[in-house]
Amino acid sequence: MDPILTFIVILIGIYGLATSKNIIKSVFCVTIVETGIILLFLNLGNLEGGEIPILTSLGIQMVDPIPQALMITTIVIGSTITSLALMLCIKIFHHYGSIEWAVVLKKED
Repeated sequence: MDPILTFIVILIGIYGLATSKNIIKSVFCVTIVETGIILLFLNLGNLEGGEIPILTSLGIQMVDPIPQALMITTIVIGSTITSLALMLCIKIFHHYGSIEWAVVLKKED
């Protein structure tokens, strides 16, 4: 995947985060940004023509497995944080009666 496409995914998430008026949409926009960053790291760790380290013999180029392992960990942690944020959205809705940023921030003042 081209790094320019991953930057486009990140920018779409940032644009959605900047323009969303709904808390749940903001949570999903943060998830989109996270996905773009994961794609960027995996793209930077890719080696053209490289083999996976398990099936290679000596003298053949191998792909570095560390970015892949780190991104798997990032996916697990990101899904946990997303589920926690959605649970907080439910609690915000029960407390304020709305999940719109304007209503929640207005009741805070």
